[in-house]
Amino acid sequence: MEKGKTPFRWIGTIAVLISILFAASGICGETKKPALALDPRADMVTIDKMAAFGALERPAVVFLHDRHTEAVKKMGKDCTACHLSENKRLVPIYKRVKDTDKQTTMDIYHNNCIACHKDNAVDGRRGPQECAECHLETAKTVSIRQPAGMDKFLHYRHAKSQEKGQKCATCHHAYDDKAKKLFYDEGKEGSCRYCHEAKTVENRVAMRQASHLACIDCHRKTIEQKKDAGPIQCAGCHDPKAQAGLDRGMQLPRMKRNQPDNVFVKAIAAQADAKNVKLGMNAVAFSHKNHEGYNNSCRVCHHASLSACSDCHTVDGKKEGNFVNLGQSMHQIQNEASCVGCHTQKQSAPECAGCHTAAISKSSLKEASCLSCHTKGAPTDAAAIMTKASQTMAAEILKARSAVVGTYAVADIPEEVIIKAMSKTYEPVKFPHRKVVQKLIANIADNQLARSFHRDKGTLCMGCHHNSPAAKNPPRCGSCHGKPFEAKNMSKPGLMGAYHQQCLGCHDAMGIVKPNNRDCTGCHIEKKQW
Repeated sequence: MEKGKTPFRWIGTIAVLISILFAASGICGETKKPALALDPRADMVTIDKMAAFGALERPAVVFLHDRHTEAVKKMGKDCTACHLSENKRLVPIYKRVKDTDKQTTMDIYHNNCIACHKDNAVDGRRGPQECAECHLETAKTVSIRQPAGMDKFLHYRHAKSQEKGQKCATCHHAYDDKAKKLFYDEGKEGSCRYCHEAKTVENRVAMRQASHLACIDCHRKTIEQKKDAGPIQCAGCHDPKAQAGLDRGMQLPRMKRNQPDNVFVKAIAAQADAKNVKLGMNAVAFSHKNHEGYNNSCRVCHHASLSACSDCHTVDGKKEGNFVNLGQSMHQIQNEASCVGCHTQKQSAPECAGCHTAAISKSSLKEASCLSCHTKGAPTDAAAIMTKASQTMAAEILKARSAVVGTYAVADIPEEVIIKAMSKTYEPVKFPHRKVVQKLIANIADNQLARSFHRDKGTLCMGCHHNSPAAKNPPRCGSCHGKPFEAKNMSKPGLMGAYHQQCLGCHDAMGIVKPNNRDCTGCHIEKKQW
C-alpha cells in the first residue's frame, strides 16, 4: 500500500456507506413507490386514428368499450348512439363512415365525447373532459383480450341456430368480379380468413372489421327478435374466462364439405398431368376423417383454402404456395403447418418430451420414420392415386397398420439396472428400469400419434438407447460413450455427461420433480469416508 492513498480510500468507503444509509432511510430521495395494480380488461380499445395523418401529438386514448356500452344502455340507448349505419350495418368507427382529414376526425371525438360527458354527469360523477384525463401518459388498465376464433364447436353452434342448419349463406359468401357483388357459392364454403386478411386489401375489409360488422350486427338483430344470441360486448367473445366457459366437450357431427374419409396425398393437382409422373417414394395414405377429429379447425392444415395441398404446393412450387413445393410443405420440421412439423411439435408434450428431447440426435430413426408414412405396398405411380378407387386403397392400407401400444413382455425388461460410472466417489446408482419403462408406456397409452408411429416393440426403448436399432437387449451406454468425451466428436459426451444429459434432461422435459434436491446426492449415495 503506497503512502498518501489510504485517507482517500477511507473517504470513498465512508461516502459509499453514507449513501447506502441515506438511501435506506429515504433521505437521499423518494422511496420507490409500489407499482399500481392494473385493471385487467378485455374491452380495451386504443383510439389512435390521428396516427393516419402523422405523428401523434398526445398519447393515444385507452377507451373501455364495455363500460360505455353499459352506460349507454342505462340511458335507454343502443349502439346507434355512437355508430352510424351504412348498407343496413353499423360502421365500427365512431360517429362517421370513414376518415377524411385530421381536423374533422379530431373534432368528431372532442365535440361528441366531451359533450356526452358533460350532459350525462350523474351525482357528481362524470366522464373526462380535459385533455390529460383521456390522453394518459401511463395506462391504468391492461388488456387481457384473446382472439375469438371460429373453431368447429362454435361453427356447429352457429349452424345449428339457423333454420335446419342449412343457412350457410348467412356467413359464407364469395365475390363476383363481373357483377361486382357478393353471392353464395354452394359447396365452396371456406374460412373467412381466406379472403379477409389482417389488413384491408382493395374492396376486402380486414378480418377484424369484417367479423365485427357481420357477427355483432347478426347478434344485435337476433336480440331484437327476442331470441337467444351471441354476445355484443367485447368481453363476451374476447375475455379468457368467457372463452373457457364455452362447452367444447360435446360430440359434434362431421362438417360436410365433400371431403374424402381417406385419401393418398397427391403430388399433382390434375389427373391429366399424372400420366408420366413417378413418385420418389410410396404414396402416403392419409386419414382425413381422423385428422378432423384431432383438430378444432380445418385451417390447422388448410391454411389457404379448402382444396388439395397440391393445388398450391406443386412438385416444383408455384406463386400461390409461396414457392414452397409439396415435399417441403409436408416435411419442414420447424413449420407447424407441415405434417412433420406438426407431429414434432406434439412431441414437446410432457408425456413425450423425455424421449423426444432435442439435445439427443436419433439418426437411426430417420429411415423408420419415413416408412411410417410412406408405407410399403402403397402405389408409386401418380396416376394410380388420382382415381376414385384410390380412396378405398388408402383406407385399406391405413386399416392394415397395426398400432403398437406397449413394449416387450415384463419378464424381458430388467427390473433394476446398476450404474457404476461414479462408484469411486458415490455408491452405484440403482436405476428402477422396469418401473420407468412401465410409466412411460402408461403415459402414452391413449396417445394416437405414438400408437401410429411407434412401429416396433422396441421403439420406446430407443428414447434412451437412441443410436442403436430397436432390440430386446440393446447395447449398454458405455458401448458408444467412453469415460472421457471424444475430442474428435464433440457432439458425443463422455459416459458421465451422457447419463446426466439424458436423465436430468428427461426429468426437466417431463416436469419430474424427483430427485427433490438437484445436487448429486439426489441420485447418488455418497460413500462414507473412513
